[in-house]
Amino acid sequence: MNVVIGIDPHKASHHAFAVDDRELELSQLSVRATRNQTQRLLAWAEPFASRTWAIEGADGLGYLLSQQLVAAGERVVDVPATLAARTRVLGSTRSNKTDPNDARSVALTALRHADLREVLPVGHDEVLRLLAKRNIDIGDRRTQIVCRMHALLVELAPGGIAKEINASDVDGFLAQLSPVTPVEQIRYQLAVELLDDIRRLDEQLKASHKRIRAAVLVSGTSLTELFGIGPIIAAMLIGYTGDIGRFANRDHYAAYNGTAPVEFSSGGRTVHRLSQRGNRQLNHALHMAAICQMRQPHSDGRAYIDRKVADGKTKREAIRALKRQISNAAYRQLVIDAGRNNH
Repeated sequence: MNVVIGIDPHKASHHAFAVDDRELELSQLSVRATRNQTQRLLAWAEPFASRTWAIEGADGLGYLLSQQLVAAGERVVDVPATLAARTRVLGSTRSNKTDPNDARSVALTALRHADLREVLPVGHDEVLRLLAKRNIDIGDRRTQIVCRMHALLVELAPGGIAKEINASDVDGFLAQLSPVTPVEQIRYQLAVELLDDIRRLDEQLKASHKRIRAAVLVSGTSLTELFGIGPIIAAMLIGYTGDIGRFANRDHYAAYNGTAPVEFSSGGRTVHRLSQRGNRQLNHALHMAAICQMRQPHSDGRAYIDRKVADGKTKREAIRALKRQISNAAYRQLVIDAGRNNH
């Protein structure tokens, strides 16, 4: 008898629901999220010799538990939350959103879908994802501080700093000011504090880039051989792609990263629009690579953009098409890298 154990994970607790291959309930258990969570679940599941664990959001709240189970030699599959919710609402009379009902729907979804992604032990791609995410967070924080700085400087002197802000320019700008009124003095002090924040974030970005370059070098990836893809973009592509083997072909990969257009049809009229679905971090990385290629006057990417525009495409449409070409190239290199690492 094959048993599927669905788990609805939460920050403080996890609910497990076991069903057999006839979708009959066998047992259920709720455990607190503690250091002993895996041992308790394994002890409870011991009577089920042939078992598969189905975890909702194995890359989210269920990440740690799924990795602990995999490390213990268990088979674990990842169940998308939207798919489990569909099963709960449409596939049974237990449509109320409770932990037992959610866990049961996760188990039933795994029984009915044999193509769910199997969770594997994390590798170097997870290292790159964490470093890329940290780099993005630092960059976002710096952008926020810079916007606040622009607003303050405009209130201190007409025009402020028109170009992109860096620490040395702000330092020189503030040196020319002599605040008089209490309001001006406070604005000046706040600008000095923000300048310190910018300098600190610049140092953090420098350290982050250094770590990413080293990590990408260790990965041995061939992605950096593609024009427009440096260590930062390569880290984003590898980290947020994960196991490239879970994509059947380059079209599936393009759908995942949002570079595949979505078809809309009504009344016999069919159009293709920009996809807002997919992994936005991957889409952003591909967009940055496309912009880098487009800005180089003699690159293949620039020539591709010019051909598309000459064919009647808008510049925005041409960039979207170039992103798809870069996605295909990245998929090819990731497959090559995976094959080399498996031998």
